[in-house]
Amino acid sequence: MAVKDRVEAVLNVGLRVPSIMLLDVLYRWDVSSFFQKIQRSSLSNNPLFQYKYLALYLHYVGYILSLVLLTLPRQHLVKLYLYVLTALLLFAGHQVSRDYVRSELDSGYEGPVYLEPLSINRFTTALIGQLVVCTLCSCVMQTKRMWLFSAHLLPLVARLCLVPLETIVFINKFSMIFTGLEVIYFLASNLLVPYNLAKTAYRELAQVVEVYGLLALGMSLWNQLVLPVLFMCFWLLLFALQIYSYFSTRDQPTSRERLLFLFLTSIAECCSTPYSLLGLVFTVSFVALGVLTLCKFYLQGYRAFMNDNTMHRGMTEGITLLILAVQTGLIELQVIHRAFLLSIILFIVVASILQSMLEIADPIVLALGASRDKSLWKHFRAVSLCLFLLIFPAYMAYMICQFFHMDFWLLIIISSSILTSLQVLGTLLIYILFMVEEFQKAPVENMDEVIYCVNGTYRFLEFLVAVCVVCYGVSETVFGEWSVMGSTIILVHSYYNVWLRAQLGWQSFLLRRDAVNKIKSLPTASNTQLEQYNDICAICYQDMNSAVITPCSHFFHAGCLKKWLYVQETCPLCHSQLKSQSPTTIPEAPAANQSPAGQEEATADKKPKDDPLPEDATEGAAEQEGVNGPAMSAGETSSSEESSNLI
Repeated sequence: MAVKDRVEAVLNVGLRVPSIMLLDVLYRWDVSSFFQKIQRSSLSNNPLFQYKYLALYLHYVGYILSLVLLTLPRQHLVKLYLYVLTALLLFAGHQVSRDYVRSELDSGYEGPVYLEPLSINRFTTALIGQLVVCTLCSCVMQTKRMWLFSAHLLPLVARLCLVPLETIVFINKFSMIFTGLEVIYFLASNLLVPYNLAKTAYRELAQVVEVYGLLALGMSLWNQLVLPVLFMCFWLLLFALQIYSYFSTRDQPTSRERLLFLFLTSIAECCSTPYSLLGLVFTVSFVALGVLTLCKFYLQGYRAFMNDNTMHRGMTEGITLLILAVQTGLIELQVIHRAFLLSIILFIVVASILQSMLEIADPIVLALGASRDKSLWKHFRAVSLCLFLLIFPAYMAYMICQFFHMDFWLLIIISSSILTSLQVLGTLLIYILFMVEEFQKAPVENMDEVIYCVNGTYRFLEFLVAVCVVCYGVSETVFGEWSVMGSTIILVHSYYNVWLRAQLGWQSFLLRRDAVNKIKSLPTASNTQLEQYNDICAICYQDMNSAVITPCSHFFHAGCLKKWLYVQETCPLCHSQLKSQSPTTIPEAPAANQSPAGQEEATADKKPKDDPLPEDATEGAAEQEGVNGPAMSAGETSSSEESSNLI
C-alpha cells in the first residue's frame, strides 16, 4: 500500500510538470517577433500565418489549457496522458506503414513476398512493428478489441495478397483516413466530458468556499497539487537541460573558474520568467531544508527529529531569495547582469543558512559542554561544526570582496557573515570554559562572571561591526551619491543593530550591577551560624562553607543567589522581596538542624494569612525558572551545570 501511495505521489507531480513547462514557454513566446520572422521567411504566403490575432488568441487558449492540465484531478490526468500516448502510438503505426509502402515502391518488386529475401525482411519488420503498436494501444485503452487499432495492417495484408503497388498506396491512405475517423468519433463521443468536469469542479469549489472560505480552498489546492515539489522538479529539469545543452556543444574541458561562471549563468538562464523564478525559490528552500536537517542529524542523530523548529525548514531562505529578486527586478535583466546579481543574492541566502545552522548548534554545544557526557564523538561533532561555522563565513566574505568593489551595500552583506563568525567564537570560548571546569572536578569561582565577560566581549564586537557599517553608510551618503533607499537602510540599521543592541547591553549591565550590590548588602553567615544551620543551599543543593543571609533568614551561596537575582528580586524559597540592608544588621540565625521547610513554616507564621505558602513559593520559583531560562533544578551537582542553565 505504501508503494502504491508513493507511485501515485510521483505521478501527481510528474504528470503536471509539462503544464508548468508549457506556461513557461508561452510566457517566453513573443507573438509579434514570431510573426515578423514569419513575414521574412518563405512561410509568409501560407494562409495559416496570415492572421496574427488568431495566433494571439491561440496563445491565450494555451494558457487556459495549461491551467486546466495543472488543476485536473490525478485520475483524469492519467486518462488524458493515456489518450495522448494512444494517439502517438497510432501516429507511429502510420509512420511504419508509410515507410513500408515507400520501400516497396522503391524496390519495384511485385511478386510474392516469400520469394525475395529483402522483401520478406521488410514485410516481417513492418508486421512486427504494427502488431506491437496494436497490442500497446489495446493495453493502454484497456480493451480487447484490437481491430480498432489495426487499420494500418491493411497495406501489409494487401501486399501479402499480391495487390499492385499503386493500389497499396491507395489502401494506405484509406487506412489513415479510417484511423482519423476513429479518433474524431472518440473525441465527439467525449465532447461533453470537459464541460461536465468543469461543472463538477465549480460546484465543489463553491461548496468549499461557502463552508470553509477562500483560505481553506487555497490551502487544499496547495496540498493536493504539491506546488513546492512541482515547481522544484520543473526548475531542476530546466537546469539539467541547460547544463546538457552547454556540455553537448563543447569538446574542450572546462576550468574551475569557467565552471563557476557556467553554474551562475545556467541559474540565470533558468530564472527569466515568474514560473522559473518560483521554481528557483522552492529549490533553494528544499536545499536549505536538507542542509539544516543534515546539521541536526550530524549533531544529535535521530533524536534531532523529535522537536522540529518551523524557522529551520528552509522557508526563510526561500522567502529571502524571492523578496530580493522581486525588489531588484531580477527577471528583467540580461543574462550576464542577472548572473552577477544572483551571485550576491545567493551569498545572502547562504549566509542565512549558516546563521540558521548556528541557531541549531549553539544550544546543543553549550549543553554538551555543561553536561558530564564524556562521549568524544559527540564533542568532536559539535566542535567540528563550530569550526566550520567559524571559518567558512569569513572565507565567503573574503571571496566576495575579491570579486566586487566595496560599497555600503556590500558591507551590509558581508557584515552578516562576520557576525556569524563572532557568535561562533563566543560559543566556542564558553564551551572551553565549561570543559575546563569539568576537568578541574571542582567549581570555578566566579565562573558566571567570566562567562558574562566573554558574552559581553563578542556582543561588543558585534556592536562595533554594526557601528562601522552605519558610519561607512553615512560617509558614503554625505560625500557620495545620496539616495532615499540608502538613507532608509541606514536609519533601519541604526535603530535595530545599533540602538537596540546598545540598549539591551546597558540594561543587562544594570541588572548585574544591581544584583552584585544586593549581594554585597546582605550579611555573611559566620561559622557558628553555618554549624547551627547545618543544611545545604536550596538553589544548587550543595554544602555551604560560606553563605549570605537574606532578610527572611534564609541561607544561600552568594554566587547562587546572585544568579537568581539576575532574573527576579525575590527570595527563591518564600518569594519575599529582597531589599538592600545594612551589613551591620544580622538576622537571627535559625535553630540548629532546622530544615528549610521548618524555617519556611516559621516565616509563614510571622506573615499575614494572605502571604503565599512555602509550597506555592517553591512551585512559583520553579515556574519562574522555566519561563526565564536560568533553571536551578534539583539534581544539578556541579556549578558548571548552573552556568549552562544561565546561558
